[in-house]
Amino acid sequence: MSQQRIPAWINYAVIPVLNVLAAFLVSALVFIYIGVSPIDAAKVMWQGAFGYSEGWGYTLYYTTGFIFTGLAVAVAFSAQLFNIGGEGQAYLGGLGVTFVSLWFGNALPAIIMIPLVIIAAGVFGAGWAYIPAYLQAKRGSHIVITTIMFNLISNSLIGYILLQVLKPAASMASESAILPESSWIPRMHEVLSVVGIDVTPTPWNLSFVFALLCCVFVWLFLWHTRWGYEIRAYGANASASAYAGVSSVKIVLLAMILSGMLSGFFALNMISGDVHQLKLNYVAGFGFTGIAVALMGRNHPVGIVLASLLFGFLYQGGAELAFEFPGVDSKIIVVLQGLIILFSGALEYMFKPSVEKLYLSLTRSRSNNDEEAQNA
Repeated sequence: MSQQRIPAWINYAVIPVLNVLAAFLVSALVFIYIGVSPIDAAKVMWQGAFGYSEGWGYTLYYTTGFIFTGLAVAVAFSAQLFNIGGEGQAYLGGLGVTFVSLWFGNALPAIIMIPLVIIAAGVFGAGWAYIPAYLQAKRGSHIVITTIMFNLISNSLIGYILLQVLKPAASMASESAILPESSWIPRMHEVLSVVGIDVTPTPWNLSFVFALLCCVFVWLFLWHTRWGYEIRAYGANASASAYAGVSSVKIVLLAMILSGMLSGFFALNMISGDVHQLKLNYVAGFGFTGIAVALMGRNHPVGIVLASLLFGFLYQGGAELAFEFPGVDSKIIVVLQGLIILFSGALEYMFKPSVEKLYLSLTRSRSNNDEEAQNA
């Protein structure tokens, strides 16, 4: 089947929508099996995620985290690198935010601290991604294996630092002290109130705007710079790009450093914008879910924003679902995510041949009708 005759909107819009609809259809069967009306469940989830101001705030708060981790996976995947280490890189980003905030937060004003916090999150995340990138580029170690191992190492490292270095003397919990207020990223209800817009206080904060700026940056970098072109060329055909003079070492390091930096930015939303302290397991699987977000968003910033909004809806709507239906475990959201990952990832191309065949059939039929009309 000729791919040249298939418009891009088939691959980037129609097929992802069909994949999501298939996932929701199977989810409906799951709800029927556990004795919950899928229509009532859908209403509760929609109302909980988008039906009121607080729901919107939480949905966009979760969306922000998914944008960062989804972009991180997408940038690495543009070079055919499967970065599974977003979880660990986000942990290290949080460590950078915490160190900088505790060291300088009491001495510097917010106008200096917030840029410092952003830089620290990016540098620590990128630094953690640099090690597996170097091992792949220089030693041939597979990036999937090393990033998985680095997730485990980061978990142990953060646990040790929290218990031995950052834990306040009077605390028994595995968490740092509350960060100085100058390093806190303002929440959106505080910002919007300045311009006269009243919304319910939620953890939704200004890092949402920064996440959107990161989307613009990734789009400009990958599609409008020489380095971005080289990354995509390497990802499309590593042998051909090497023959054209593209350095594989440079591409692997560049893509992974950028990917790690974006993962590190996850800490801005969770730590600087919400809890204001480093906690054990604070990433909570967002790094892994970023893989599904990138797959579903076709590794494009616009698609990633939409996919992140869908996963934000699932998170917030799933919490409301567990609240409204006592018999439904909150882990049902994991089932829904798994189905979406299944249909958007493993079964990504299940509908593609049929959709393309239907499109070509309709196009051919319309073309024949036009010819008959002209001949008549």
